[in-house]
Amino acid sequence: MALYGHEIDENTTLLEANLGWITKLNKGDFTGRDALARQKEEGVKRRLVGFEVTDRGIARDGQDVYVEGEKVGQVTSGSPAPFLKKNIGMAYVPAEHAAVGSEIQIDVRGRRVAARIVPVPFYKRSKQ
Repeated sequence: MALYGHEIDENTTLLEANLGWITKLNKGDFTGRDALARQKEEGVKRRLVGFEVTDRGIARDGQDVYVEGEKVGQVTSGSPAPFLKKNIGMAYVPAEHAAVGSEIQIDVRGRRVAARIVPVPFYKRSKQ
């Protein structure tokens, strides 16, 4: 779930946060509509992604995200997920590094730990 002040804020658009589904651009005028339409046409420069840590370590908000040694983004939320038996989180990364399966590193207290971008939601309850 996107949390205001972490995943979403006044500097984030719905499209960057993968929340475009809640806004209908063809349903009339609203504040920010033109900017969203332009961004949808041009494509977003960054995306909110889910990740799972594959090394030992827990990612926390504010920690830096790296790809091939270059700082590319920042963790917005991170925590152990006892039910999933792994450490998970969300971060903003450039759109070109946002594909599921992409490898990233997270600076956890001065040590870079490996992580992999995964689909969100992290868990879906099976339908019975």
